[in-house]
Amino acid sequence: MSSTSVPLPAGAADAYVIGVDFGTLSGRAVVVRVSDGAELGTATHDYEHAVMDTVLAATGAALPPEWALQVAGDYVEVLKSAVPAAVAASGIDPMKVIGIATDFTASTPLPVLGDGTPLNEVPGYENRPHAYVKLWKHHAAQSQADRINALAASRSESWLPRYGGLISSEWEFAKGLQLLEEDPELYALMDHFVEAADWIVWQLCGRYVRNACTAGYKGMLQDGAYPSRDFLGALNPDFAGFAETKIANEIGRLGDAAGTLTAEAAGWTGLPEGIAVAVGNVDAHVTAPAARAVEPGQMLAIMGTSTCHVMNSDVLREVPGMCGVVDGGIVSGLYGYEAGQSGVGDIFAWYVKNQVPASYYEAADARGLSIHEYLTELVRDQPVGGHGLIALDWQGGNRSVLVDAELSGVVLGTTLTTRPEEIYRALFEATAFGTRTIVETFAASGVPVTEFIVAGGLLRNPFLMQVYSDVLRMPISIVASQQGPALGSAIHAAVAAGAYSDVHSAGAAMGKVDRAVYTPDHDAADAYDLLYAEYTLLHDYFGRGEKSGGRGEKSGGNDVMHRLKAMKRSALERAMQPVSA
Repeated sequence: MSSTSVPLPAGAADAYVIGVDFGTLSGRAVVVRVSDGAELGTATHDYEHAVMDTVLAATGAALPPEWALQVAGDYVEVLKSAVPAAVAASGIDPMKVIGIATDFTASTPLPVLGDGTPLNEVPGYENRPHAYVKLWKHHAAQSQADRINALAASRSESWLPRYGGLISSEWEFAKGLQLLEEDPELYALMDHFVEAADWIVWQLCGRYVRNACTAGYKGMLQDGAYPSRDFLGALNPDFAGFAETKIANEIGRLGDAAGTLTAEAAGWTGLPEGIAVAVGNVDAHVTAPAARAVEPGQMLAIMGTSTCHVMNSDVLREVPGMCGVVDGGIVSGLYGYEAGQSGVGDIFAWYVKNQVPASYYEAADARGLSIHEYLTELVRDQPVGGHGLIALDWQGGNRSVLVDAELSGVVLGTTLTTRPEEIYRALFEATAFGTRTIVETFAASGVPVTEFIVAGGLLRNPFLMQVYSDVLRMPISIVASQQGPALGSAIHAAVAAGAYSDVHSAGAAMGKVDRAVYTPDHDAADAYDLLYAEYTLLHDYFGRGEKSGGRGEKSGGNDVMHRLKAMKRSALERAMQPVSA
């Protein structure tokens, strides 16, 4: 495939591209001018079915614990709604659009037929949970991930160190093995287990091209090979052919064109048929050129419901608990590293939804503030450590550096005088401590972080950003766009359309970043060092104790979180069983 397969029309300064960012709850489209990255129009479309994590929408049947599903058809509605709305808002002539690109939450695969039809759309299968998209935060494949990790460690598989020594229950192989073992009929019917990032591109251009980013980070493709048939067959004989029959496909380089817009997709979007459609990408990785964060040592944190940390380096190292290192995984010519936190904004949203009294909402409304703004205002001037609390940010499990979805959250130090806003601040700090753990682990492994850059919705909270700067003892730069991933996708669209020769040059022209917007307060940083030491003690005590599933780390810790999760799962599964007559 060539990144110049679609020629740039005359008058490049008057050409435009579309970037579409598919998030956890909605899709966002942005219209961007090719010459300078100016964002001229945006629109958002919420998914009708959102996240199905308690019941299956088609039937109302209860889902087991740790499930998180979506409906693929909701993604197509984004193309039909948000894209034309963004073009209308921009006021441009849609015939001057030369390319479109998309990004997606990673680890979001779905089973499809050979023509791309999702299995939940096949008559008779809409009542089968495994027929739907498994969202990134579907963690019900943990037992399969544990078996993959244990077997890989026992066999010293060469690919395991590239993922920090552990693969996640969020990734393709664990979810595919769960599908096989829990619904073998559906597994046999499935022709492809395809990442949503690639499926949506398939819908746009009519070609299934597997992007190099998700293939490497979530599909365990290293040095041109997936885990072997022998390895997969040792997990389950019927799983031996998973890589070659269910996921292997043509690999597309980031920034290349996967194909051109079909007549059907042109009708959905209102864009010209035949324009370039870029190879798919991941929301975090695609944002790097938008934030001008493509040089070695620049760590970009995309902070939203979760946080993904990506960084380029010119050296290959084994970093404990990283989500992966892939040659060219972010930009060509460099090793792309990824780490992350499973819950950040999700934790704050969970807390305000379930733990904050109604009186706080009433007070926030009276002030014309959101509940998040109000809680922040109440606690922002409290001295560091003044709440007497320490928390672990594991309400959604731990992605890095422990890679353990079975872990859970902790708030320690509550008393009868503890206020809701103080717990809210402790959760802010916990997520910052989790990020510092990642940064320090990279540095100790020979991949130092020299600049910390933030994108995503959470950068809109200045107090949270200052907490991160103080905890990390680093200045924080921010992407100068409200739609960082969508802008990053638009940059890749410009490359796919031939407007720029590569992602580096396109990012330099179209990317936007404000350097060192937040700088550490040294007194606060000193106080946070003391809290971070306590966080680390709790982190290791609860996170590095003896674990089941072959993890084998024994450090005198406490495995209570795993035991509680097992009890919960067992109790709920018993409750779901039909009562015998």
